[in-house]
Amino acid sequence: MKDFENEPNPTKALPDHPIRKLLSSMTHGISPAAEINMWTDWALHLATAPDKQLALARQAQQNWTSWLQFMAKGCPTDPKHWPAHPKKTDRRFTNPLWTKPPYSAWAQAFLLAEDFANSATSDIPGLTPAHDRAMTFMVRQMLDAMAPSNFLATNPEALKRTAETSGQNLIEGAFHAFADTQNTLQGTRKKPTKIVGKDVAVTEGKVVFRNHLMELIQYAPATDTVHREPILIVPAWIMKYYILDLSPDNSMIRYLTEQGFTVFAISWRNPTCEDADLGMLDYLKQGPMAALDHICATTGTDKVHATGYCLGGTLLSIAAAQMARDGDKRLASLTLLAAQTDFTEAGELMLFINESQVSVLEDVMDEQGCLEADQMMSAFQMLRSNDLIWSQVIRRYLMGEAEPEMNDLMSWNADSTRMPARMHSEYLRQMFLNNDLATGRYHVDGRAVSLRDIRVPIFGVGTETDHIAPWKSVFKIHDLGHADVTFALTNGGHNAGVVSKPGHNRRHYRIHTIRDDENTLTPEDWLEAAEMNQGSWWPAWTEWLSKRAGDKISPPEMTGALEDAPGTYVKME
Repeated sequence: MKDFENEPNPTKALPDHPIRKLLSSMTHGISPAAEINMWTDWALHLATAPDKQLALARQAQQNWTSWLQFMAKGCPTDPKHWPAHPKKTDRRFTNPLWTKPPYSAWAQAFLLAEDFANSATSDIPGLTPAHDRAMTFMVRQMLDAMAPSNFLATNPEALKRTAETSGQNLIEGAFHAFADTQNTLQGTRKKPTKIVGKDVAVTEGKVVFRNHLMELIQYAPATDTVHREPILIVPAWIMKYYILDLSPDNSMIRYLTEQGFTVFAISWRNPTCEDADLGMLDYLKQGPMAALDHICATTGTDKVHATGYCLGGTLLSIAAAQMARDGDKRLASLTLLAAQTDFTEAGELMLFINESQVSVLEDVMDEQGCLEADQMMSAFQMLRSNDLIWSQVIRRYLMGEAEPEMNDLMSWNADSTRMPARMHSEYLRQMFLNNDLATGRYHVDGRAVSLRDIRVPIFGVGTETDHIAPWKSVFKIHDLGHADVTFALTNGGHNAGVVSKPGHNRRHYRIHTIRDDENTLTPEDWLEAAEMNQGSWWPAWTEWLSKRAGDKISPPEMTGALEDAPGTYVKME
């Protein structure tokens, strides 16, 4: 098998390719070859599919006829007479003003065009599934940019606001557009408004260990006694760790301490371009493995309950597989929060990841030394362009609204990080492109690791509307490990679904356990078997942990404290 660790840095495979670097910078990291290949593949297969062409012609005729009939009836407001209906998640046309002509006619024409475009880019005979999904996504992005809600003349809400304010909203919107354009040209980005250590990340604790990549924080006990076995939290280094320690009433870490657990958390260093050669193995050894060494040495425990979030959960799965391979018994359980271990169905992010695209991205990172935060954020925003891009355009430029005050989650989202070039290249290639971890080809210290070796109980969490780690992809841990898996599916997205404090309105989750010796279930069968519960999934998780974390003892000492939490690394820009 291939030993990736003994290979040269993949981002340095071609040390002198200035022309490719220049082209990559000109295309902003997008592969023209991948785009042309996708469009050509679609066009050629559609051109050689007369049955599909005939079906599309029929649909176009039906749509046109339905729209004309809707117009002839005077654009009735009753939804029963609408030729098309927006999806439940589409909030562009929810205002009652969109039910009145001519705006209702424009909205219906747009929705019918969306429906036709989806048909024209889907289920083309012979078209590769990857190109099928990519074409559907790209055309949807193009249509979203042309939605009638994005333009003053065709947006009744904006026109009403203009009349009410005598055009002041447009003046304000012009100022907003100018400021945003200026910030983009200058490379400045939105700053978080919540102060780390004052408004967020305020749970009491100490930094008890530090190396080049992380600080390990031990949190002060909130109860007189604690469970014997502590918890280690491994967040993703694509984000600041305090997503799990936001404001005091919205902090998972504080909640865990209040339930009688000793909690340690890794706070990753924000890498710079000088860290370009750091790879996945560096994060593994200087992250969870170094943290486990310190925790066991200072607390006297021989068992730790590890929790990994997003990319941190993927890394933690690698650590668990390595430890199982090497006979290391220090893990008592494994919790994976919106973390993928099998990347065959990794959602719409896969649309951006192919050999051509990764190669171009490597050229960009080779030039920069790292992937900048803004470059990552733009890809995530594209996945939800209506919510994260065009809704902002409407509110700020057409309605003239000021930026809403940031809550703790929004402020955290603006506090993004960079990714070292080598690490990100290895992650994209070995996980997304090759799926090495799920197939037993991933190497640690020159030998393959297998998730099938993991025997400790697993608690998995997926979120219903996750665009980054779709829950059915997270669910695949059932088929990969050799352990009892308790899985919770909560409403919300990748972040809000995980940060789901008790008492939050409109929260629910499903939960079900599949024993290692029981037959596996498909995600659809699991939904039928799972128990629906109202409220946050946190209490169910802490109850699960309590049964496995040992009896209650006096809290362990904080030895070797370097400074107060949240430490230094989390404040690095």
